Amino acid sequence: MKRSVLALAASLATFLGAGLAHGEEIASVNTNFRFTGSDRVSVDAYDDPLVEGVTCYVSRARTGGVKGTLGIAEDPTEASIACRQVGPIKITQPLKQKTDVFSAGMSFIFKTLHVVRIVDTKRNTLVYLTYSDRIATGSPKNSVTAVPVPAGTTIPVK
Repeated sequence: MKRSVLALAASLATFLGAGLAHGEEIASVNTNFRFTGSDRVSVDAYDDPLVEGVTCYVSRARTGGVKGTLGIAEDPTEASIACRQVGPIKITQPLKQKTDVFSAGMSFIFKTLHVVRIVDTKRNTLVYLTYSDRIATGSPKNSVTAVPVPAGTTIPVK
């Protein structure tokens, strides 16, 4: 019975993970040498799928070693984010006031890194928040950044 539940959870995680946005790794630095693969901090770029001209850079710790190489290690719950205007901003459709825009696994099944876009209509600004959670518990560790939208471009909100 227990194996059936674990197999079902693994299948569900694979199915749900298929539609998630994946970042493009820009670079990484080693932080702790291991013969089987060093721990590192990686920097990934995520282009906002609904806001052309905005890219978010997320740095996070990655666990090395045998488990890290096999993809079954649990990464630390620490991440930092910086989102920037990298071109003319064009919003392709009305945005929800708050929504997950990117997710990435931090362990084989149970831990996920989230990037949430929040629309600050009063200041005409896009705010991006990163945090991680687990199925049962999350972490209060978080990071936030903001991208002001140029005057004359109104953010359409649903």
